[in-house]
Amino acid sequence: MRKRTRRNRKMIGIYMFLIIFLLIFSVIRTEKLLKPVVTEQAEHFSEKIAAEIIESTVSGYLRDNRYRYSDFAAVLYNEKKQAASVETIPYTINKVQSELTLLINQRLKSADKAKTEIPIGTLTQTYVFNGKGPKIHIRISPLGSADVKIKSELESAGINQTKHHISAVISVNVTSSTPLYKFNTHTEFEFLIAETVIIGDVPDISPVYGKK
Repeated sequence: MRKRTRRNRKMIGIYMFLIIFLLIFSVIRTEKLLKPVVTEQAEHFSEKIAAEIIESTVSGYLRDNRYRYSDFAAVLYNEKKQAASVETIPYTINKVQSELTLLINQRLKSADKAKTEIPIGTLTQTYVFNGKGPKIHIRISPLGSADVKIKSELESAGINQTKHHISAVISVNVTSSTPLYKFNTHTEFEFLIAETVIIGDVPDISPVYGKK
C-alpha cells in the first residue's frame, strides 16, 4: 500500500509538473504570437493620434498668422536683374519654430487620455474571430517633446525656373501602452509653410538659422 501510495504521489507530481509546464509554454507561445500584432495596432493608433494633433495645430497656426513667402526669405537680384541669391530671415524662422513647438507640446499633453480598444479576436489575424472577444485597452501619452525645424529647399520647376520651398519638419516621440506592453513610436511630419517660383538660374541660398 505504501509503495502504491508513493507511486501515486509521484505520478500526481509528474502530471502537475506537465500541466504547469504546458500552461507556461502556452502563455509564452501566445505572448510571442500576439505581441507583434499588438505592437502594430498600438503604433498605428499612436501615429494616427499624433498626426491629427500636429496637423490641426499647424493648420490652425498658419491660418491665424497668414504668413507669406516674404516673411521667411528675400530674393536678391544682381545688376542685370537676375536672381543672384536667396536670403532667409532668421527672426521669423526662430519665431515659428518656438511657437509651433510650444503649441504642439501643449496639445500633446491632452493626448494622455486618448484611448482605443482592440478585440482579442482581431489580434489573432483570423477573419472568423475578427472583431470578437474581450477588448484590450490601449492608451497613448507624450514621451519627451516635439521637435520643430524649418527646412529651406530649392527644386527645379521647369526650364529656367526654380521653386523655393519653406517647410516645417516636426518629429515627435509617442509612447503607447496596453495592460501587458509598452511601446515607443517615433513619427515625423512635414508641412509646407510658403513657396515661390524664381525665374532664372538657380540662385545661391543662405542657410536656415533656426533653433536646433
